[in-house]
Amino acid sequence: MDTAIKLTKGERLELNKRATSRSGRADDARRARLVLFLQEGLSWAEIGKRLACNDAFISRWSKRFCAEGLSGLYSRHAGQPASKLDARLEAKILTYTTKRQPLDGSTHWSTRKLAMEVGGVSHMMVARVWAKHGLKPHRLERYLASNDPDFETKAADIIGLYLNPPAHAAVFCVDEKTAIQALDRLDPVLPLSPGRAERHGFEYYRHGTLSLYAAFNTKTGEVLGKTAQRHTSAEFVAFLADIVAHQPRNKDIHVIADNLSAHKTQRVEAFLSEHPNVQGRTVVRQDRA
Repeated sequence: MDTAIKLTKGERLELNKRATSRSGRADDARRARLVLFLQEGLSWAEIGKRLACNDAFISRWSKRFCAEGLSGLYSRHAGQPASKLDARLEAKILTYTTKRQPLDGSTHWSTRKLAMEVGGVSHMMVARVWAKHGLKPHRLERYLASNDPDFETKAADIIGLYLNPPAHAAVFCVDEKTAIQALDRLDPVLPLSPGRAERHGFEYYRHGTLSLYAAFNTKTGEVLGKTAQRHTSAEFVAFLADIVAHQPRNKDIHVIADNLSAHKTQRVEAFLSEHPNVQGRTVVRQDRA
């Protein structure tokens, strides 16, 4: 397919200037030479050889020149439709984020998925809206609701101890980690070497399990720890005795613990009765259904 183009004197001068420019863009010069070749009556096959282009390139730019003249030879990039974040668009992004779920079965929205769903916005705009409102759909937190009718009263008492502890008392937060496996590797550890990470053997020997008790002094930051073979009420009482032994005689001690069954036995009650300086704040009930 051959197309002859007629040029005015001014157009020919401008095209020759672009085609021979040493400081202009190479693509502008290439398009200018294309139009000049068409004006000379060269065939598309000959132009394709000289400019190393295909028929689609010749067709596109010749049509633009015929329709718009010299202004049609400038590059045009469609890009992404420009959009301005207004209150309505921001509310739409927030609604999709908090009220809807991805239709493809994903666990949460990503910025790109939500941008495609909303339409007409970039994923960076979605990210800015999320950052502004502190939204992090990829994050998940868990909570436990208590069915204890007196939970709020108990919680207020414990929070009061944390925020405003008695002047001459020690407040300890006590917890335990049970069934800690004591393992020993059967194979030696191969050290780090150039191009190779440190390697541990897969096989191990199990030496049994241990329970770790820890008491955190909320005022000083001191941590008292103890390990035990078993996790029983007797071991818990022994740990309470260790806490008392580390404090001055007759100093008031407040021990805060969860509602584990080992914390609510007769042995614990007897210990509290024998040590009146240890306050009875050993249980904050959060019963599980």
